[in-house]
Amino acid sequence: MRRFLKNEMMQILLIALTTAIGAEIKVYPFHGDYFRMGLGASTFLFFLLFMRHLPYLKIGIITGIFSVCFQGTEWLTHSTPLSFTASLQNNVAAGVYYIVFALCMDRLRTTIHEYNPLRLGGLVSGIDLISNGAELFLRWLLLGVNVMHWDDWLLLLILTVVRSYFVIGLYSSIVIGQMRILHAEKEKRMEQMLHVGTGLYGETFYLQKSMGTIEAITEQSYNLYSKLKEENLEHYGQEALSIAQQIHEVKKDSQRILAGLTKLYDSEIVVDMSLAEMLGFVVKANEKYSRMFQKKIKFTTDLDTDYRTGDFIPLLTIVNNLVSNAVEAIQEHGTIGIRVYEESVETVFVVSDTGCGIRESHRSIIFQPGFTTKYNESGVAAAGIGLSHVRNIVHSLGGEIAVRSSEEGTGTTFIVRLSTLKIRSASSAV
Repeated sequence: MRRFLKNEMMQILLIALTTAIGAEIKVYPFHGDYFRMGLGASTFLFFLLFMRHLPYLKIGIITGIFSVCFQGTEWLTHSTPLSFTASLQNNVAAGVYYIVFALCMDRLRTTIHEYNPLRLGGLVSGIDLISNGAELFLRWLLLGVNVMHWDDWLLLLILTVVRSYFVIGLYSSIVIGQMRILHAEKEKRMEQMLHVGTGLYGETFYLQKSMGTIEAITEQSYNLYSKLKEENLEHYGQEALSIAQQIHEVKKDSQRILAGLTKLYDSEIVVDMSLAEMLGFVVKANEKYSRMFQKKIKFTTDLDTDYRTGDFIPLLTIVNNLVSNAVEAIQEHGTIGIRVYEESVETVFVVSDTGCGIRESHRSIIFQPGFTTKYNESGVAAAGIGLSHVRNIVHSLGGEIAVRSSEEGTGTTFIVRLSTLKIRSASSAV
């Protein structure tokens, strides 16, 4: 069935049939029944707007034929004798309407999406009026009916404008709805990508750090082997050499893992992102995080500067860690503020909260690996690597991080200073 509906001719026939049926619901704007306006024109326009991949002229011709055939059946049901020829003569002009309408719309087919609804409605109203004029002119030629009255034309103009803007409005509302769905899906995809990206960044960061440690151990082991050999301690020297060789193998395996992670990391991440977009994702993620703990937290952002950065993953990792810590520090309700501004050659990120604060005795050790004040319901301590991870990333970017907490023990502020030149994309507007 799906393959059947994907066929071009089947789609055109479906449009023609639906339009012809809609045209049977009629309105007579002038005195008498020689000219009528039905829902067929609105249906026809609606299909043309949504099915721009189809050839408009072919649609117009086939729809015109269907319309003439449908409306021409009146010779079978007419109360007074009416020949087929007379019926055809009465209705052939209606078929011309669809051909002229499709021909004019074909001029707009590739640029419809570029027009705003107000301008598009005006253009379609003009096309509708021209098509109706062509139909009336043909009726005048075939039937000799004079319809060129100013009041009739004014009524026709009003009807075409109302009809056109109604369909354009319906079309625009559907398109906007589709765009919102696509935007939501894109945002969801971006959030997932950034979640994966920050995870990969953390893993590659620590793996690179471990690589440096492995290289240092390898060098020390080899130096130990050399010294033992000089001291004629051949047996111990061989053991030291064996350790160095094994560590070297670990190093090569780590290099392969690092290369794979780096490749995956690079393929998952977009080129750059603005600071405003980055903070938007941080706030959205931590709003969900706070709701998970059933906390009522107000998030505020204050951007005195905004530019695009290629280092948004490490920046996202830094700010997201600080904000998530702030969420955990607030008991039931509170406020978390994020401010970004430039000071001299540095960009400053400030994350403040109205949480429980940090004891003065803890402030000098909070960045040490393993330090934590978080315990679960079973009394098991957290890993305590969040802030040390943040400090390491800040230092890798050549920056500094500091913490301030009020004397009363309520509220904490983290201040991160980074070189603007280092994190700002070269393509970012000044």
